[in-house]
Amino acid sequence: MRAWTLAELVALEDPPAVLVLDRVEDPRNVGAVARSAVAAGVAGLVVAERRAAPLSAAAFKAAAGAFENLAVAVVGSVADAVRDLRALGLWTVGLDSAGERSLFGLDLLADPVALVLGAEGPGLSRLVRDRLDVMVRIPIAPAMESLNVSAAAALAVFELARARGRIT
Repeated sequence: MRAWTLAELVALEDPPAVLVLDRVEDPRNVGAVARSAVAAGVAGLVVAERRAAPLSAAAFKAAAGAFENLAVAVVGSVADAVRDLRALGLWTVGLDSAGERSLFGLDLLADPVALVLGAEGPGLSRLVRDRLDVMVRIPIAPAMESLNVSAAAALAVFELARARGRIT
């Protein structure tokens, strides 16, 4: 699989949209996120080199061919990648159950944007959280605290596609 730079990911779409995974450790979740990203028309994914699931056979199996249609940048630091994506002109939007605003109807999704999702359980790391422009939540029933990262990613990329008029 080809290694992409952040600048190359940003250049793939107009306006750019990139999905960023912070410390996601289950390769099946990484594969499912990739599958949802491609299904919603997102062309770029950023994953960490360390403290994250490798792009293994399990990830490729769960992706069901999505990695053939997805540009992936493997970075040494997700926090640095978030900073660099901001410098490249993207809004950085983190998903967190304590987010101030709802993901649904978020006006920033029509602009250049990086959607940042955290690990199963602990969520976004402190340094990544500190570098984000905005935190959003997915409204869910009170009986549940949060969603699985792959389910949250699916909702996020399809809301992005809806906001950009790709789906109706």
